[in-house]
Amino acid sequence: MVDQFKNHLEKQFPELLVTPFLVACSGGVDSMVLVHLCAALQLDFGVAHCNFKLRGIDSDQDAIFVQKITGDLAVEFLSNTFDTEAYVLKYKVSIQMAARELRYAWFDEIVKNTRFEKVLTAHHQDDNLETFLINLSRGTGIKGLVGIPMRSSLIARPLLDFTRADLEEYAKEEGIKWREDASNAEAKYLRNKIRHEVVPVLKELHPTFQENFGRSQTYLKESETLLASHKIQLQTSLFDEKDGLIRIAVADLKTLSPLKAYLHLLFGDFGFTAWSDVERLLNGGSGKEVRSKTHRLVRNRDVLLLEELKEHDSTNYYLDENVVEMEHPVHMRIRPAAGIKEWGDNVLYVDKETLKYPLVVRKWEKGDYFHPVGLGGRKKLSKYFKDEKMSVIAKQQQWLLCSGEDIIWVIGKRADERFKVHKNTKKIIKFKLNK
Repeated sequence: MVDQFKNHLEKQFPELLVTPFLVACSGGVDSMVLVHLCAALQLDFGVAHCNFKLRGIDSDQDAIFVQKITGDLAVEFLSNTFDTEAYVLKYKVSIQMAARELRYAWFDEIVKNTRFEKVLTAHHQDDNLETFLINLSRGTGIKGLVGIPMRSSLIARPLLDFTRADLEEYAKEEGIKWREDASNAEAKYLRNKIRHEVVPVLKELHPTFQENFGRSQTYLKESETLLASHKIQLQTSLFDEKDGLIRIAVADLKTLSPLKAYLHLLFGDFGFTAWSDVERLLNGGSGKEVRSKTHRLVRNRDVLLLEELKEHDSTNYYLDENVVEMEHPVHMRIRPAAGIKEWGDNVLYVDKETLKYPLVVRKWEKGDYFHPVGLGGRKKLSKYFKDEKMSVIAKQQQWLLCSGEDIIWVIGKRADERFKVHKNTKKIIKFKLNK
């Protein structure tokens, strides 16, 4: 098996032959075999052990066991102890999720702060099969059926081509010691029920089930690659991105068939799952929206707007008479001026005597109105936004320059008549927006 493992590394993980890495080792048969294989090839590696304090003295004995084995192999040993149950209570997650998050956060910290460049885990072919069945039972799409990825920026999984039987056979042949985790036999966990009750039946019904599964998953991965390529082409064609906001024409989306499948393909990576709601947006009115945990889709006339969810800044920012430059939330220079020499949406000249300091830069509020230059009267800001065909998102992002309760400038768009420079103006203030 050593030669087989070496050949596999040369083809799929050549970097592991020349760079230092860590092996995540629980003390179970899978990770102990991985440690011994790496030692047999004299690779530059260390061992990392997580003690989740979930099985009392057994958890501590696992840590002692792994440390002793690494000592015998003259391999660097790192360990960490976690209060997993406290993490569960704090973040309201399952024990399994808590252990995963704690483990990977620690691995990330190690890779950032030590000489080790990767962490190897001992996931194998049977783990892949169990994950496939778990995801299948939850109604996942193709992304959940292609299995555990072979690598990520942090993790490498060089045993995915080997079965649990392969690893156990090698361990027995080489006299490798390991510790059994009693919780692996408990049927209360979904993965264990699948491992002990579902997979054996499938293998009994079809002796070559595992090999057939491996081929089927290869086909799924190839199909996912084709879909990913098609998705990139579609998004390049349909998505018009500017200033962090993506616009997609509704008419173009409606030409796609089957529609829900295409919506899933185009927007699945943004966290959306309520596909019927997303589809209804295509026939909804302006302002309707659907949110995921990270993004929102908003219908705005004949387009959908896709935006990453951020905390919308509703803070009021104050400018006293001595301020000459503002950097946040808008970059603006404030200077005295001898006369009007520049024109454009990014420049405003006002009569200083009309200003009440401190000036305020703020977001719009319901009931706001102003006197747009040239209109000859007042106008509600909401009506102005509507006439300008501003989207829900654009309105939320719009800043106002105000003097007391009065709007001086819808910044970058329209000035107020009451503050404009006239022939009797003695002092002029120039506001210049640096977009």
